[in-house]
Amino acid sequence: MPVTAPPSTVTPPEAGAGPTFSPLYRQIKVLMLRSLQQTEWRPGESIPSEVELAARFKVSQGTVRKAIDELAAENLLVRRQGKGTFVATHAQEHVQFRFLRLMPDSGEPGGMARRLIDCKRQRAPADVARALNLAPNDPVIRVRRVLSFRASPVVFDDIWLPAALFKGLTAQRLAEHRGPMYGLFESEFGVHMIRAEEKIRAVAADAAGARLLALAPGTPLLSVERRSMTYGDVPVELRRGLYNTASHHYRNDLS
Repeated sequence: MPVTAPPSTVTPPEAGAGPTFSPLYRQIKVLMLRSLQQTEWRPGESIPSEVELAARFKVSQGTVRKAIDELAAENLLVRRQGKGTFVATHAQEHVQFRFLRLMPDSGEPGGMARRLIDCKRQRAPADVARALNLAPNDPVIRVRRVLSFRASPVVFDDIWLPAALFKGLTAQRLAEHRGPMYGLFESEFGVHMIRAEEKIRAVAADAAGARLLALAPGTPLLSVERRSMTYGDVPVELRRGLYNTASHHYRNDLS
């Protein structure tokens, strides 16, 4: 059973507060983020109603609604008409491809088949340790896999994870899991990926990448390095992917 944090209240800032003044709904948002981070509300579960939260924090329902609106806009919460508000989860089908932006030129983005190459525990190389805010040579788990679409290899992923957060992650556990990898991270290890930053560049396939993607060496590929963060902007994954864009394209929505 998760430990429920004691009810929190917010004291509105006095008039004329200094530059550290934060709107009341932003203060409620911070408290709600704390509840998410402490897994009081778990991925996929409903959170208390606006009325219940307003009573808990001793603020108006409208203030709570503004806080929820921001968390929903950041994809941390999901509103469902007539059902309530739920903690976002990568296990939900409509967000399974939230971080994977590679789309087929024709057809739907689903239907990716996974082939696990290996899952090993090792010491973090210097560049990986820096990206994950680890000490040099801290233990990490390295996962390598190939994603195929319609039986054609499309993505080669080289994934690095802090071993301290993923104790017990093995090749067998990954092979047995049928849902998205991030869904497994949520349910089994309590690690929720909420934000990612990427670096993208064009590269030529080296011998290893060409072999895994069934291509000729030198074939143009898209190199995507993604660093994923959990609550508090703590990095919890470094993923380096090689994408074959012969029949796919990288798509992003800008606003």
